[in-house]
Amino acid sequence: MARFTFKLPDIGEGISEAEIVAWHVKVGERVEEDQQVADMMTDKATVEMESPVSGVVVELAGEVGDQVSIGAALVVIETDADVSAEEAPALRSDEPAELKAAPASAEQVEVAQQYEAENPGVEEVTSSPSSASFSSPAEAGAQSRPAGNEAPSSPTSTSATGPRLSPGKEDHEKKSVLASPAVRARAADLGVDLSQIKAEGDRIRHSDLDAFLRYGGAQGYHAPHASNARADEAIKVIGMRRRIAENMAASKRAIPHFTYVDEIDVTALEAMRADLNANRGGRPKLTLLPLLIVAICKTIPAFPMLNARYDDEAGVVTRHGSVHLGMATQTDAGLTVPVIRDAQDRNVWQLATEIVRLAEAARANKLAPSEMGGGTLTVTSLGPLGGIATTPVINRPEVAIIGPNKIVERPIFVGDEIVRAKLMNLSISCDHRVVDGWDAASFVQALRKYLETPVLLFAN
Repeated sequence: MARFTFKLPDIGEGISEAEIVAWHVKVGERVEEDQQVADMMTDKATVEMESPVSGVVVELAGEVGDQVSIGAALVVIETDADVSAEEAPALRSDEPAELKAAPASAEQVEVAQQYEAENPGVEEVTSSPSSASFSSPAEAGAQSRPAGNEAPSSPTSTSATGPRLSPGKEDHEKKSVLASPAVRARAADLGVDLSQIKAEGDRIRHSDLDAFLRYGGAQGYHAPHASNARADEAIKVIGMRRRIAENMAASKRAIPHFTYVDEIDVTALEAMRADLNANRGGRPKLTLLPLLIVAICKTIPAFPMLNARYDDEAGVVTRHGSVHLGMATQTDAGLTVPVIRDAQDRNVWQLATEIVRLAEAARANKLAPSEMGGGTLTVTSLGPLGGIATTPVINRPEVAIIGPNKIVERPIFVGDEIVRAKLMNLSISCDHRVVDGWDAASFVQALRKYLETPVLLFAN
């Protein structure tokens, strides 16, 4: 048998490390050749790692959320036969499988003997803390078990160095409080300090605790009420959630945002969309988004400063001729922004088809790296949850992001008449280092012309 080291391969140009977002194997489990062992996330995509050999997993490179450098050991596998690979180095320094407890000092022994003399009938069970490899940490700890139904009121903490005692007078008095484990457990649940209860006999009983609960209000005690609150939950920020956090924080730190919002009458646009859907045949159903993208692509040539990327380190703004439009998509892992390449060359039906394809790939975590980067402008929409107005955060290094909001029906004046209209607020956030407020407002007004007169969307 031999040990094979599966090193993290080069999984993308310019990538120096990747984050562990999921393990699909554990130490001690058997893995077969080509079986998925881990999911690794880079800045651009999540990549599935498959084992090149069969055998038993003996070591893993870390925990979920850890970073692994390209070329570093990811998994060590004990193979059934020799394989053409170097012998696996340990992923961390060698340690014995079982560690013995460090011997107690003379002072610790003296303290322990003193405790035993003061507390007869209590057995000290000390287990040694042990450390194994990072992939299978051993359990360690210490327990104190009282003999019979009585125990000191303050628990004794033990470790590899022996029991820790607090010789203070207050702790000594607490140790003299006698109560059964059931009474102690009930008092702990109620948050009652047993040393505050006066016992009728030689120990505190349930009747003594009941009397304290009945009359303890005069001493400032109030029994806690049952709470419907959920337990606290600690969630490690890893994978896509961490990428989003880092990108959004960097965007807000580096970019002076401003947001412009205007109201647009989309009554005619919605009527045309209904007619197109009624005659779409086998083509995908149109939402507002592909129509909005067509309008954006027709408006952008007059406002090239919005279809741009700003390299603030080099001090260069690149105004792009093609519209590579990012489409913010909500997934179970968080917000993903797949990119529609050359959106200006696609008609409304082609855009609708591409939107569906990219959204499904994003939710299934099947986007290719080339489908996730290089955007020049982003649209973000919450659909029917769109709200009155949004202030979207720019997808750095782009300089603008457009956010359509919810469509609502309201009465408006048309001349001297009041008519029903479908209205939508449109938000645009811009990088004020590159885009002026006048430019953003002028762009939205030009965009309004296409959305309020939708026949222009199909005119050359």
